[in-house]
Amino acid sequence: MVQSDDPQRLASPLAQHAAAAPHAQPSSAVHRFRAVRQATEDLTRALTPEDQLAQSMPDASPTKWHLAHVTWFWETFLLVPNLAGYKPFDPRFHYLFNSYYEALGPRQPRPQRGLLTRPSLDDVIAYRAHVDAAMGRLLADGAGELAPLLDLGLAHEEQHQELILMDILHLFAQSPLQPAYAPPRHAAHGHPADPLRFVGYEGGLVEIGHDGAGFGFDNEGPRHKVWLEPFELADRLVTNAEWLAFMADGGYRRPELWLSEGWARAQAEGWDAPLYWQETASEPGGWSSMTLHGLRPLDPAAPVAHVSFYEAEAYAAWTGARLPTEAEWEHAAAGLSVAGNFMGTGRLAPGAPPPGAGLRQMFGDLWEWTRSAYAPYPGFQPAGGAVGEYNGKFMAGQFVLRGGATVTPTGHTRASYRNFFYPQQRWMFSGVRLARDTVRDAQAEVTREFEADVLEGLSRPQKAVPPKYFYDAEGSRLFEAITELAEYYPTRTEVGLLRQIAPEIAKIISPGAVLVEFGSGASTKTRLLLDAAPQIAVYAPIDISRAALDEAAAAIRRDYPKLTVAPLLDDFTRALSLPAAAQGRPVTGFFPGSTIGNFTPEEAQAFLAGARGLLGGGSRFLVGIDVVKNPAVLIAAYDDALGVTAAFNKNLLGRINRELGADFDLNAFAHRAIWNAAESRIEMHLESLKDQRVRVAGSAFAFARGETIHTENSAKFTIERFAALAQKAGWTLEANWLSEGPAFAVVSLLA
Repeated sequence: MVQSDDPQRLASPLAQHAAAAPHAQPSSAVHRFRAVRQATEDLTRALTPEDQLAQSMPDASPTKWHLAHVTWFWETFLLVPNLAGYKPFDPRFHYLFNSYYEALGPRQPRPQRGLLTRPSLDDVIAYRAHVDAAMGRLLADGAGELAPLLDLGLAHEEQHQELILMDILHLFAQSPLQPAYAPPRHAAHGHPADPLRFVGYEGGLVEIGHDGAGFGFDNEGPRHKVWLEPFELADRLVTNAEWLAFMADGGYRRPELWLSEGWARAQAEGWDAPLYWQETASEPGGWSSMTLHGLRPLDPAAPVAHVSFYEAEAYAAWTGARLPTEAEWEHAAAGLSVAGNFMGTGRLAPGAPPPGAGLRQMFGDLWEWTRSAYAPYPGFQPAGGAVGEYNGKFMAGQFVLRGGATVTPTGHTRASYRNFFYPQQRWMFSGVRLARDTVRDAQAEVTREFEADVLEGLSRPQKAVPPKYFYDAEGSRLFEAITELAEYYPTRTEVGLLRQIAPEIAKIISPGAVLVEFGSGASTKTRLLLDAAPQIAVYAPIDISRAALDEAAAAIRRDYPKLTVAPLLDDFTRALSLPAAAQGRPVTGFFPGSTIGNFTPEEAQAFLAGARGLLGGGSRFLVGIDVVKNPAVLIAAYDDALGVTAAFNKNLLGRINRELGADFDLNAFAHRAIWNAAESRIEMHLESLKDQRVRVAGSAFAFARGETIHTENSAKFTIERFAALAQKAGWTLEANWLSEGPAFAVVSLLA
């Protein structure tokens, strides 16, 4: 569609038309032709004759020229060669309305189409009527052998329907009056889009290209095999809100994000926002956008539109992601319904993504840039003669877009459809979908889950990040330092209690048992059990941090050479099966540290139920729980004078920076510890010290001064309340041991 004449440059007469497809019946052929022709004229109802004459730039064409050019196509390629006795409406029109077919002779220069005040609009309408009547006679007995050319001509005219709307928007955007082509039919979304997520694909050897069923342009074939490495595709298009964050972070002022030619173009043309964006004078930092519905306030949840390939590439670089290849896009789109926000919906502007999981907005809303150069597929051969000029000669210097847009006629596009534009062009309805490479290992899966949890948590009204992500290697080191603090009683109290009761616990652990620890830490408490119960044959720590898990497992292997160590890299709240070395053995679970207090009551019950399923029937579960006590003692334990707990809490932001490419300023957040009497728990928060914006994995999050991220709960129990909670999850309280003050307990549960 690149230069605005013909979006796909006229395929061969038999372009991808299925040989076995039945030809249209006579009435059907005429009906299809008339329906498409009428749809073109319907687009001009809101336009004045003056609107249809003007040309806003060399890449665009006047509406009057579009109306005449598609008519010239029917006359030149179908009527003149195939309808006996047909006489062209006006032989001079051959020069005026030829687009770029060198084989058909000279033509009006493209940048000068707006100078064609003659023929008049009435003359062009008469031209259309003349050709339409002749086409009715040609198709009266059916399309017959002309069926492929009929399909091609209809697709060609539908492409110009989209071009009419593209060119009218560009024209109206130049007017100080900022007229609306059509009234808006939908209100703005009103609330932010869901956090951006990625959908993974295994890749491998896949097929792309038109499959031969129905019509397809010649540039969609031949169908062929391509190899894809594992990749991920964003589940929706990039939004205006996300693009504003890119702009606020200097995206248009940072050459390191841009391709060299893109940076030069952006500087030469003064790009500082997408095409058609206007900063609102009465509202600093506010933006509006010129649309076919007139100048409208920017909808933050709607996808960003009218960006060039260069801008899309810069944005992708800023997020740490990339644009998809066209093969990745088509592979992901295969099997999806070709449904979305197309012209037939009546909404002539892209809208916010619909709710739901999986890929959204793949079809409709906006054409999606790919990083693939527009080039012939293996085995592509252009047709001979003028028709062969449609695609082949344009396969250089342009990039492929996929999917279709809100101004694309409904039913026009498909998964194999290849649109194409030059990388600097912006007036088409183009948007951005991100992609990224996938690394096939367990740590990559943990990182993806970490990213999903962080993005979901930061999107809540009360921002939060699950406390399980505290414990990377640095977090584990800091937590061990916390356990040595004078204020922090839980660890030393629990360790003292375990030293006292370890012989009793050892008596109830079966010979040849596996000890499954939920979390790894430095395994200080674990050693007390291993020393007291040498009958333990396998130690299986479960942790989501590869570094922490490897460090703890290596230490245990070194100090207990006869013990089988079988670490499991997983989220212990979701793990479904134990390592192979643990299978078939008596099982004792170990969850010290009152970590269960980090959960809400509902989460704690769900965790205990999941642990029962993981450990199995007949298993035993040793759990450390902190007991209710004086709030002053509790607050001091979670907000120590040396600031070690504050460093531990802030390390969560550091981990997000390190592993997810975020840009948290740790000095702009402060640690807070709060006693929530109603919930019987200590809460840890990170409080923003100023108004600020933070970028995480391609998404931006605003923080107001005083706003917090809730990072941890530490619930305090009574033995009776915990026993009732465990019973709901299928456990029975077997025994409990309670320390002297400050009170701490260890309980033994039976499945």
